[in-house]
Amino acid sequence: MSIRLHDTASGQVRDFVPITPGCVSIYLCGATVQAAPHIGHIRSGLNFDIMRRWFAHRGYDVTFVRNVTDIDDKIIAKSRQSGLPWWQIGYANERAFNDGYTALGCLPPTAEPRATGHVTEMIEMMQRLIERGHAYATPEGNVYFSVTSYPEYLALSHQELDNLRQPEGDGEVGKRDPRDFAMWKAAKPGEPSWPTPWGDGRPGWHLECSAMAHKYLGSAFDIHGGGRDLIFPHHENEIAQSKAYGDDFAAYWLHNAWVTLSGEKMSKSLGNSVLVSEMVANWRPIVLRYYLGTPHYRSTIEYSEEALREAETGFARIEGFIERVVELHGEVEPAADVPPAFAEAMDEDFGVPGAMAIVHTAVRQGNAALAADDKESAVARLAEVRAMLGVLGMDPMDPFWAGAGASGGDNLHEVVDSLVKLVLEQRQAARERKDWGTSDAIRDRLSQAGLTIEDRAEGSRWTLSK
Repeated sequence: MSIRLHDTASGQVRDFVPITPGCVSIYLCGATVQAAPHIGHIRSGLNFDIMRRWFAHRGYDVTFVRNVTDIDDKIIAKSRQSGLPWWQIGYANERAFNDGYTALGCLPPTAEPRATGHVTEMIEMMQRLIERGHAYATPEGNVYFSVTSYPEYLALSHQELDNLRQPEGDGEVGKRDPRDFAMWKAAKPGEPSWPTPWGDGRPGWHLECSAMAHKYLGSAFDIHGGGRDLIFPHHENEIAQSKAYGDDFAAYWLHNAWVTLSGEKMSKSLGNSVLVSEMVANWRPIVLRYYLGTPHYRSTIEYSEEALREAETGFARIEGFIERVVELHGEVEPAADVPPAFAEAMDEDFGVPGAMAIVHTAVRQGNAALAADDKESAVARLAEVRAMLGVLGMDPMDPFWAGAGASGGDNLHEVVDSLVKLVLEQRQAARERKDWGTSDAIRDRLSQAGLTIEDRAEGSRWTLSK
């Protein structure tokens, strides 16, 4: 079965046919670094990380470009408010985004270009568009794209040109048509600027991505992605610029849904965002990955503490099965491939919810095998579970999650394990002499310390309380 993708432009699920056989090229609109990331920002990177991993699992050579918008109106406004240089704000928040991506297990991109590093490419693109009659410079030093010069404008968002209202920023004067959008903005006192044939200024948001996509992926690439709030104006304007320039641009358009809070899109401007740095301080990052990555990428996630606790409980069931099999039968390597039903779900527009249902089914079957003392079946199910979780970047036995970067390191776990085992030996001795008061008191003290004790025929087992 071929991979099938929901293409925003056609509104249909289409078979994926790569431009170059065996290769996939992806451009994802990344961070605009005016502030630290909330979980809605990181969701996009995480969703496309799962897509990228699935393409790689299917044998594709993946080129994944995720840009950084390090200059725009919002960053300049933050600079004015704070008194800090615009580049200092951008760099600090860029690092915060990368820390968030890394904490949730996202693979680093093939390239992560910054907008300010590609002004030369932007000037060249504007020059050609002006020569072709698709753009024009004003006496004030602005450069605009003429939307009526491109007949296919609004084919992505399916709007009517006569009803179009183009968002505008400060200083956008000299337009021939109010529906035209800015590619270059004339310099203002105290703001960053670069020299061009039309005067000093800075790039418009849309131009940045067109220039960087062309630079790193060429005139045609497979997939352009981003949040669905970018469909208009950002992606619509990218298409107009790039195709009028002469590029074929993206063959497929994929858009992830939002994380909402009380029905509103999570946003710094609305004051309803939940920062990633706060979340990883209170929740295990692998649980956050499970929470944000398990819903379908086109489904809205309504954030709540209750939903996070449900995700934590669901992932704990998977971890509990893995730990029990390993304790009884030793470490089990992932299977060579995932079950066909899992692959079928992922091939159909990255259907992670259906794929995760296969994971939980395997866990239930594995637990039943453990109860029946069927070692062979339990081990086989664990091998399948590890293979499936590995593709999703959620295998708790992967060195990334098991190592120091995820939970404080194996050494700390070994120290705690030795201490708890010593206490459990004292508790077992109390039970053997039928000193139930002491036994219960030890269990209660361990519970207060954040440990859950499970008494089984082969001995007591401890886990961190969920």
